[in-house]
Amino acid sequence: MIKPLAFKGDKKARKRKAPSGSGGGERGLTVQNAATETKDDDSWVTVEAASDLVGPVILVLASRTQTCIACDANGEVFASELENMVEKNPTTAEPHDVRQVWIANKVVGTEGISFKGHNGRWATLTIRLLGLLNGIRYLSCDRIGILSANREAISAEESFLCILSPETPGAFTIHSVHQKLLAIVEGAKGPEIRGDAESISPNNMVCIRMQARFKPKYKTTLEEKATHRISRKELEETVGRPLKDNEVRRLKKARVQGEFHEALLDLRVKGRHDKYS
Repeated sequence: MIKPLAFKGDKKARKRKAPSGSGGGERGLTVQNAATETKDDDSWVTVEAASDLVGPVILVLASRTQTCIACDANGEVFASELENMVEKNPTTAEPHDVRQVWIANKVVGTEGISFKGHNGRWATLTIRLLGLLNGIRYLSCDRIGILSANREAISAEESFLCILSPETPGAFTIHSVHQKLLAIVEGAKGPEIRGDAESISPNNMVCIRMQARFKPKYKTTLEEKATHRISRKELEETVGRPLKDNEVRRLKKARVQGEFHEALLDLRVKGRHDKYS
């Protein structure tokens, strides 16, 4: 199912809840609901490793005013001011304009990352159709450091190396194929993005934010949580008797720790002893 990119403040459509059935049905519904939550999660998180870079991202710059890399309908790359940010903290930034969003993908056979823009031609961004629509352009940096988004195919100039900064937590330096770095330059007309910096400085630091549901570690964590969810009714049906609150907590904890069957056996044995005492 094609799902458009959601922005902060957008109204979410209400979903019907499936009727609960037997204990097994409830268990299936619990896992299904958790999977749905993963797909519908439109929150943004900070990229912690270059290997996580995939899907919609925003590239937050180290400018005086809070900006990120964006492109217009003519393929011109510019610094776009961010509106959705908490206390000017780049690790809380979220896009409010579709022109601020790029689709990150690994370049096959290399360690490079490509960034696809849409050139501002749509009011909404449809992620799964993004590679099929006309007008898609890749972020590019030429030999003299000029950035643009006019090319429809990937060459060496559309591939970037993103390296996590050892000195600035949560920040990356973005390197072009010409061994230069992307940087923000403060000018009289406002911040300008260049790709010709030769040394690392605070102006090179880029905080990359991505949609949470595309982050590999985040997806794995949610899937693991889904397998750990179980209702009191399911536990009581499994044990074969009503459970006390402390017994429910014990079983749920054992399920998370991988010791569920041992704890279940202990409770069943205890139940038999109580019955004949």
